[in-house]
Amino acid sequence: MLAPRLLEPLRETLLTWWQSHGRHDVPWKRHPDGSRPGPGESLDPFGVWVAEVMLQQTQLAVVLPYWHRWMAAFPDLRTLAAASEHDVLMLWQGLGYYARARRLHGGAQRLVAAGGDPWPRTLDGWMALPGIGRSTAGSILSTAFDLAHPILDGNVQRVLARLIAHPGPPKRQLAHFWRLSETVLDPHRPRAFNQALMDLGASLCTPRQPCCGVCPWRGSCAAYAAGDPGRFPVKDTTPPIPFQVIGVGVVRDGEGRVLIDQRLQEGLLGGLWEFPGGKQEPGEAIEATIQRELREELAIEVTVGEQLITLEHAYSHKRLRIVVHLCRWLEGDPQPLASQQVRWVAPQELASYPFPAANARIIAALQARIGAA
Repeated sequence: MLAPRLLEPLRETLLTWWQSHGRHDVPWKRHPDGSRPGPGESLDPFGVWVAEVMLQQTQLAVVLPYWHRWMAAFPDLRTLAAASEHDVLMLWQGLGYYARARRLHGGAQRLVAAGGDPWPRTLDGWMALPGIGRSTAGSILSTAFDLAHPILDGNVQRVLARLIAHPGPPKRQLAHFWRLSETVLDPHRPRAFNQALMDLGASLCTPRQPCCGVCPWRGSCAAYAAGDPGRFPVKDTTPPIPFQVIGVGVVRDGEGRVLIDQRLQEGLLGGLWEFPGGKQEPGEAIEATIQRELREELAIEVTVGEQLITLEHAYSHKRLRIVVHLCRWLEGDPQPLASQQVRWVAPQELASYPFPAANARIIAALQARIGAA
């Protein structure tokens, strides 16, 4: 752990650097008139909460346009709570990890139902909401209310691991890193300090090729003193990411409509619509996969026709090859045996439904095929 005499110089040098080089134009970290908050001043907790959830596993540059669109559609807690899940998912479409949108929606309904001042001022209060862990809760509390709570996202873990040249993977000693983050936190300027710490990791203390020459903590950094800051944080051994082939059927009826189904309310993509299909079994032809999956999931029989498109799509926990074939419906009234509901829709109506990101290319390929026919 760091010596107490080093703490104040660390805080001062970081905050001085941040005043000139930090990311000060982030909209949810300013008042509505664009001014920066002073010490102890509160910001709109709704905008901060939305941003922090969007930023989970997503970069700031990607989040910014989504945050602006979200705040235009749902400017406050009650508007979000009253919205339909369909509208929430449509607005989130393309941002990925759709469970985050459902959790925001459910959290808003819970806060409104509680009545009174809806905004928690404690870690436990925020962590009681779906999808909020300790680091997200601490970031909300420090950003919105300038309360002294540490954070420990990926950027902060990396900065602190290099600062002390920690010999092991941070995720194996999170309690130690939480204590370290709490120790270095400036108790009088927690909002500014936490933002400065994140900005340092995002702009200088990057995973590869850190800019040590201009880092305000270079003189105190044990990893820099060791001569190889890129070696830290020490990486954990990761198992290989599973690979799956998915067969998908774009089923059309005699009127040219296509069949889509809505996923169950579970998992990352719960509540979204998709073209039906499933995982290919060992030794199974992809056409047989599609026929089997549509029979098992929808109770229909189809003829599998020509291939429409093949996609490669990666999630954090698996890689997929999605093989899509055009299909002709033969018989059977579609039943939602493994989904919430099924629906026949005209191809031009597909844009009105929230789909996972991979399906956007399927829709584009389908519409291009129809337009060329």
